[in-house]
Formats: sequence, structure tokens, C-alpha cells
Amino acid sequence: MKASRRDAISMALLAAGTALCVRPGSALAAAASGSDDPRPLSVNPPPAPQSAPANVAQLDGVNLWYWDTGGDKPAVVLLHPGTGSGLIWGYQQAAFAAAGYRVIGYSRRGFHGSSNGDAARPGTAAQDLRMLLDHLRIERAHLVGSAAGGIVAASFALTSAQRVRSLVLACTLLSPTDPEISSMLSALREPWYDTLPHEVRELSPSYRAIDKEGTQRWHDLHAQSRGTNPPLNQPVGEPATLAAIARLTMPVLFIAGDADLISPPPLARRFSQAIAGSRLVVLPECGHSAYWERPRDFNAAVLAFLQ
Repeated sequence: MKASRRDAISMALLAAGTALCVRPGSALAAAASGSDDPRPLSVNPPPAPQSAPANVAQLDGVNLWYWDTGGDKPAVVLLHPGTGSGLIWGYQQAAFAAAGYRVIGYSRRGFHGSSNGDAARPGTAAQDLRMLLDHLRIERAHLVGSAAGGIVAASFALTSAQRVRSLVLACTLLSPTDPEISSMLSALREPWYDTLPHEVRELSPSYRAIDKEGTQRWHDLHAQSRGTNPPLNQPVGEPATLAAIARLTMPVLFIAGDADLISPPPLARRFSQAIAGSRLVVLPECGHSAYWERPRDFNAAVLAFLQ
């Protein structure tokens, strides 16, 4: 099958809501190989320095650090994982802005640049997102959440659906307390799991073996994510259980890494099955930090979905 025809079929399957294993070399993966065999992973160039102006939004009892590429284009808001902050989106900021979007990244309470707020009034992470959108005068936005950021994005979508254009949920557990999901997790979380270093849980063996400098950059961003703030256990908002997410009607894309120890493809597949018309992309040789390990494929999948 010629590459152009194969890529067209891949795009059609994505549009139809079919789960795909995205090959490096496909149009969806934004690579240039015509081979039927996946290319080996290659070292990613360092991400471009973030150039969007950074600021602090003074909201109700909390200051949230954010950056914003600005303009009147459709907004894409990036929600970081628990091991990151608004600093992590170096591979996404310029790429999404070049594709015609106003791109915003921010740090949740207690993460880089953002205050913890009043401990007696913690609010919820979903409420903070609503306040930030109000502050930026954004009525509706595309939300792209990774891991814990996906949990916040889904909770916000459940309570403020009219403000969500679309939802991308990458490498996320959504609701670990959901009975069915909890049962699946119990089979994954052996006693040794909690003893693993962050990078072993978060990054695939392929990535760690091949891109040692990228792994160190990931470490550096992880170290900057909390600063001097102690861990903050802010409530998320409405739990994104399987029963709850079945109510979602906006377009939804799930992204999973096939080597993700935390949220492997069977979990993403189960979440996708719960939302009528949702789509699933599985990235090969990819762990829990898909936005970082496979930035070209991650960006291509998100942009193909948005466009």
C-alpha cells in the first residue's frame, strides 16, 4: 500500500472514531518514512524556548502562573501532569500556535509560579480553570490534559460543558476511585511499584535508553515543577467516573502510550468506550509522558483531531 493511501486511510479511521496505533512515518505522526515498519525512535531535538509572555492571574484567593500566545484565535489550554507545571510545553507551544491557535499553559496551585492559596478555601482545580478562563476572557476553549491534567480537564468538562470545544485526554487515569478502574489498577500496582523512581514510571524504556539528554531535561523540568511549595492536595472537582464521562457530548480524543506503566492502553480503551463517538490513538514505544517522548506524533494527533 502506498504511503499516501495508507495515511489517508489512517486519517479516515481516526475521523470515524477507530482506535489506532500511530506509526512513526504516517501523516498522522507527522514523519516522512514510507516504510511499513515503524522507524526506531530517534533523539528529539531540544524544545524551543517558550516565547509566549508569562504572567500571574490574581484570582479568588490564589495566584496562578500562566503563559499566553495571545490573539483572537480559538484557544487551546494545556493542563500539565503532576510531575510537571506550565513550563513543560516547549514542544507544543510554538507548534500549536503555528497551526492557528491561541495557546495557553498554566501551573495549578502549588506548582511552578502559582501560590497554594488559602488552605481553608482550597476550592477545586476545575473551579480554578474556570476562573482563569474568565480572567483571560475566553468563553470556550479546546482542553488538552496530560495525566493529572486530564483528570482536571475531564472534571471541568463535566461541570462546564458549554465552555469546552473539545477534549484531549492523554495518558490519564481520570478517576482511579471508579470501582472498575480501581480493580484494573490493583492488577498493575504491585508492591514494588511505589518504589520506582519517577522517570521509570513516567518515561518508556525506549526513550530512556535512546535519549539520555531528553531524560535529563525531563528531570530538570520535574525538579522545577514544585519549587519550594509543599505538596498540595487540592480537590479536583466532580470525579470523572465511567458513568459520569458517558454524559460528555463534545468531541473527545484519548491518547495512550503502549509502554505506559501508569495508564496503559486497556484503561484508555475502557474510557473511550464509555464516551460515544470518542477516539483513541495509541503511540508506540511511548510511556506516560507522551507530550515529551513523542512530541511530533503527539502534536500531529492533537492537531489532526482539532482540525
